[in-house]
Amino acid sequence: MSKKTINQKGKLDKILIDKIEAKFQFTDKPINRLNIIKNKIQDDFKNKNKLIEELKEQINSIENCNLKDNSKNIIFGEGDINSPIMIIGESPGLEEDKLATIFSGEIGELLNKMLAAIEIKRKNTYCTYAVNFRPPEDRKPTSQEIKRYSIFLKKHITIINPKIIVLLGGSAMEALTGIGGKVSSERGKWKEVILNNTTYPFIISFNPSYLIRFPENKKFSWEDLKKIRQKIKDLNLKI
Repeated sequence: MSKKTINQKGKLDKILIDKIEAKFQFTDKPINRLNIIKNKIQDDFKNKNKLIEELKEQINSIENCNLKDNSKNIIFGEGDINSPIMIIGESPGLEEDKLATIFSGEIGELLNKMLAAIEIKRKNTYCTYAVNFRPPEDRKPTSQEIKRYSIFLKKHITIINPKIIVLLGGSAMEALTGIGGKVSSERGKWKEVILNNTTYPFIISFNPSYLIRFPENKKFSWEDLKKIRQKIKDLNLKI
């Protein structure tokens, strides 16, 4: 009479697997990794949208604000929330407040041309303002107003989490850096800011509204745009 051979190793393997993962399953079907990535992107998108809406509501709930009291609309953000490029302007003007849009009219047309010059469509970027309400008579926001809204701007940046930040104008520069000097002395230089333990490269340039008033400075803006194009290439960004 022959003895039946017992596969002790197989039993031990099964016990080990059961201890490591009780719901471990074997399958002959290939794992759809593309579907896993797609689901993650969708979840990230939903989470970003939720955080954006919460921040927008937080800004819209500000009290005792002269800017808010004299504006029709909150001008928050437009574009691709997953874009690697975040463009930050100064503050809405009459046209933007009226239409509840960002960079409207002649200013928007010039910005579109500036971006097109380096082969970027504005819809593929994400745009916002340092201050989200129109200042009375389109005046420049005060340092106190900029500082108050900079808290929200920095939260906005961490939500969008761009690879490159473009600051257009003195108010945007002051909001992110605290520097209140002239844009002409700070523009065209790549710098970095750390927010929520993440380092963001940024560059400062002239606001389109400024270039409309002083077109002789477009040549400097063009130099800045070429540096942005090169940065996109260096970081291998898709936009």
